[in-house]
Amino acid sequence: MKGLLLVFSLLLPWPLRRLVLITFLGYEIHPTSRLGLVWVAPRKLILESHSRIGHFTVCKNLDLLQLGPHASIGRGNWITGFPSGDSEHFAAQKDRRPCLILGEHSAITHRHLIDCTNTVVIGDFSTIAGYGSQILTHSIDLEQCIQSSAPVAIGNYCFVGTSCVVLGGSVLPDYCVLGAKSLLNKQYSDTHCLYGGVPARPIKSLTEEALYFVRTVGFVT
Repeated sequence: MKGLLLVFSLLLPWPLRRLVLITFLGYEIHPTSRLGLVWVAPRKLILESHSRIGHFTVCKNLDLLQLGPHASIGRGNWITGFPSGDSEHFAAQKDRRPCLILGEHSAITHRHLIDCTNTVVIGDFSTIAGYGSQILTHSIDLEQCIQSSAPVAIGNYCFVGTSCVVLGGSVLPDYCVLGAKSLLNKQYSDTHCLYGGVPARPIKSLTEEALYFVRTVGFVT
């Protein structure tokens, strides 16, 4: 039923489509936010003011997709999870939450792959930039021979370069850059730092006066 409703809504002009999604699916969609031609079907959707999702993005099997004010997800992204509830998979992780949460003025650009089997949080004014990055929150616990997952946190005012891989349990601190083609596979805590390499490590400190770190609008001209 939900799938049929989503297909039907794609045929409607945006004001009517928004009304259908709010009325029948219980989604919270601000009047200034917008969905493109997308398949976005989480259990709960929250689009705050001026947030948007671009054409041809797919989002499925999430408990929650939330975009803060002025946050955006670009075109052609593939966002998936594994729903919470009774299942033989991830049965040992009772507190697992398959969610994607974007802070205000944050952005995921185009053609990225994001696995939200566990929670992915992208902080305020942060950007998943370029193309082809992967965030992977689940894997196999080889010792226990079971599926396992861990959350990912990207801090505030961060920049993740093109074609990066971020694994479950990783943390990129506030005011940091992850260099292009890097692999982040652990938690770091030092802010104002460039991390890079495979696996990523601290490369150099970044000035706190960099304009990217003090901007009040997410979009960079």
